[in-house]
Amino acid sequence: MWSCKGCSEKVVQTFAYRRHEVVRDAPMVEAFMSRWPGLFDIREINAEFKRITTIPLHSKFFSQLDLHCDNLRKLFKRRGGQLGQKLRQIVAQMDDCEDVDVARECVIKGVCIYMGEDPAKLIHKYVGVDEANIEEGIGATTIGVFHLKDCSSADEDIGVVLEGIRVLSNLDSVPTAVAMLFGLIYAMNLAYPADLRYTFEVLQKIVMELDGGKLSNKALSLKNYLYE
Repeated sequence: MWSCKGCSEKVVQTFAYRRHEVVRDAPMVEAFMSRWPGLFDIREINAEFKRITTIPLHSKFFSQLDLHCDNLRKLFKRRGGQLGQKLRQIVAQMDDCEDVDVARECVIKGVCIYMGEDPAKLIHKYVGVDEANIEEGIGATTIGVFHLKDCSSADEDIGVVLEGIRVLSNLDSVPTAVAMLFGLIYAMNLAYPADLRYTFEVLQKIVMELDGGKLSNKALSLKNYLYE
């Protein structure tokens, strides 16, 4: 990944041209990485997102998750039916953990479940899985986060997948990976996956407060509860 000052300056200087290319040509991820390798770095993703939206990605994403955490926990507890059973498992994890990153991951998964979607479609966990199966799973992922854990050691890897390619790795937490995934979706002007459209709508319009004037009924109901 690029991290030198000169590379960062190049990313800034070529912003307008890059946005024109992204919107006009909708390049494949592999081709885009080849042309703009300096963008695939946490610092540059944050900077690109701010250039596009004027909003700081990393700090806004985490501060908003933390802000809504208690109300979301209460909301999850109130949900009935099969979704309620799944959400109560999420709440139990939140109640038992003291790690803020684990709590944030639980919030993200809970939002997926509450919106009627599967968090495993967003966060792909591979625990004690051989490399061939990992590569097969990642290769079949269009948009998502991967979390690899070795049962025989403390080794793990967390990163972002786009169009079957590991575009980021060695991130410090799943919530960081989700934030970077969201930033890359904006940077590359990608469409949200259909089976996670409500989750990403919540992340965009409620968590990041971007273009929140028009919401689906599901997202609007969630927002109304959070701001009661």
